[in-house]
Amino acid sequence: MKRILYSLLIAAVILPGATAHLQARDRKPKTSKTVQAAEPVRNVILMIGDGMGLAQVTSYMLRGGAPLSLARAQSIGLQSTFSASSEVTDSAAAATALATGTKTNNGMISMTPDKQPLRSVLERAAAAGLATGLVDTHAITDATPVAFIGHNESRKNEDDLAADFLRTDIDLFIGGGRDHFEKRSDGRNISDELREKGYTVAYSLDTLAALDKSPVGILLADKSLPLVSQGRGDMLPRATDQALRLLSANGDKGFFVMIEGSHIDNGGHDNNAETVLSEIRDFDAAVKIALDFADRTPGTLVIITGDHETGGMTLPSDENKFDMGKLQPGDKNRATVQFSTKGHTACLIPVYAYGAGAARFSGFMDNTDIPKRIAEALHLE
Repeated sequence: MKRILYSLLIAAVILPGATAHLQARDRKPKTSKTVQAAEPVRNVILMIGDGMGLAQVTSYMLRGGAPLSLARAQSIGLQSTFSASSEVTDSAAAATALATGTKTNNGMISMTPDKQPLRSVLERAAAAGLATGLVDTHAITDATPVAFIGHNESRKNEDDLAADFLRTDIDLFIGGGRDHFEKRSDGRNISDELREKGYTVAYSLDTLAALDKSPVGILLADKSLPLVSQGRGDMLPRATDQALRLLSANGDKGFFVMIEGSHIDNGGHDNNAETVLSEIRDFDAAVKIALDFADRTPGTLVIITGDHETGGMTLPSDENKFDMGKLQPGDKNRATVQFSTKGHTACLIPVYAYGAGAARFSGFMDNTDIPKRIAEALHLE
């Protein structure tokens, strides 16, 4: 734990200088050399905390009330997040970078700025015969998950993006967004079209738990699922557990899955520290399930990161001066929470890795490096 805390502290110290170094949007940082791990990688679990930066993680370490599963990470790095059009990315451009390894403009989904489609690591994994999946607490057609399977000039075209689920043989998807599949302006019912392709499309995790084979799509809400504080319950940990159960039944081929805790971002946009904390707690519970799976499943790599930071969250002292003396119960010199914006920031984002091939994700990297290193680990074309 002390080593992880020290690494987080070092990351926090170098943030200002590293961010200032990104003076041009088209200039990528020099990346650290990766170390090849001896254990081959068969399964990759990519977990994205939307809007999750170092301050969000630290807030849970200070106030979460339970050990941080992320602290089990065997490798820690930092990623830059700027898009092709802005030093401050949106979720669409960030997800495109994390899915395809290529920068695009804010608002675009897995297309180049000149509207050429980009192949995602999920699509490449599916083509190689790996099982593939997406799990999300927002609509499954929202920017982050859909960038791994959809292609569109605008993230707002969610009906079109839902239809893209017919184009790739994804084995499993879980999230909200049922309206974009079944209550569409064009009259199509994408759920029925998926059923014609052999999918089980259902509307509860209980149905999923009773299934022993894919392909399957679980649409849990008409639009986004609610916040934990509004009644979402343990949907994300349960969905993570069930997704790993089904995807790991793929024999020797292995799998790739992206799992997002999307509502950390809501807490940042709302400048609501309690929402940030409850959503980080929920996300970390899913992280624990993934790490435990890796412990009992050789060849599994878990990568946990954010797409960007939201809210400009900081944790200053509640005193005007710092007292480095020994704290006593009831002392005031505790960290508080402050926000500097209701939007996104350009801050570097931590990257945590665990399991087979974790050493590939240490040091300084760009967000576009992450899917490239995943593809390299899985030997994808």
